[in-house]
Amino acid sequence: MAHGHNPNEKVVYVGDSRIRKPGNRPAPPDYTAFPGKSEAFIPNFLLKEWMAGVVVLVGFLVLTIAEPAPLGYPADPLNGSFIPMPDWYFLFIYQLLKYPYTSENYVVLGTIGIPGIAFIGLLLAPFLDTGKERRFYRRPIASSLMIVSLIASFYLTWVSWDHYQEELEKNGVTPEHIEREEKNRESIEQGKGRWIPGKEKEVALVKADDPAFSLMQKAQCIACHGNELEGGGGPSLRGIGDKLSKDEIVDTITNGRANGAMPSFKGQLSEAEIDQIATWLSQQKAEAAE
Repeated sequence: MAHGHNPNEKVVYVGDSRIRKPGNRPAPPDYTAFPGKSEAFIPNFLLKEWMAGVVVLVGFLVLTIAEPAPLGYPADPLNGSFIPMPDWYFLFIYQLLKYPYTSENYVVLGTIGIPGIAFIGLLLAPFLDTGKERRFYRRPIASSLMIVSLIASFYLTWVSWDHYQEELEKNGVTPEHIEREEKNRESIEQGKGRWIPGKEKEVALVKADDPAFSLMQKAQCIACHGNELEGGGGPSLRGIGDKLSKDEIVDTITNGRANGAMPSFKGQLSEAEIDQIATWLSQQKAEAAE
């Protein structure tokens, strides 16, 4: 590039852009040019750590979504065989609370004291560890605390899971979410739809795979009557054929109920679709289900 105003001086362009490189302003030296020193904590280092924290948080959220909390039965305080178990990312603190000096009379130490010390330590780390050295083997205190924390988390998680499996085997208990999945699969194979805890005695659906059920899902009937027509915000439609005739069901779907509890689907569903749904619902009888 040209450094002066001499017209005979050779001009060097940047690439093929034919744009002259700006003036004589030197590029700022890299931090590696200053041995023993590091960049400013605020904002340079803090910004990089924040970005790294975002990446770790996103990865952690992906793991929690990929391995969600299992769905057990509704809470039952009378179930003495239930073995509580937190989500996998809380196993280490759950195991910590089983030890004598972090539970019972010392539960405040286990729930607030030790986690609080760890959290405050992380907040104060940038202000306490002010050395210029960044190689981990030259920072014995910070590196040792980090390694001990990681080992403790992994160890407590492993011990907690191993103890949980041992309790299940010793008491002959099948985890609720596994038992629920098995009953749900059996119910679907029998054509009764998904199994609903607490409603085992309810009348099963007749012809659960009938296209009329898909029409009801499309019309959002399940918003009030439940995903399996077991009832929710509205009444259960299982066994509705024992209470209403087909014509009464057609009239209810077409005109709704006078008190507004049931909206009219006239115009939203065609007459043929209403007749198809009413025919299927009129077949929902206790005797037919048996």
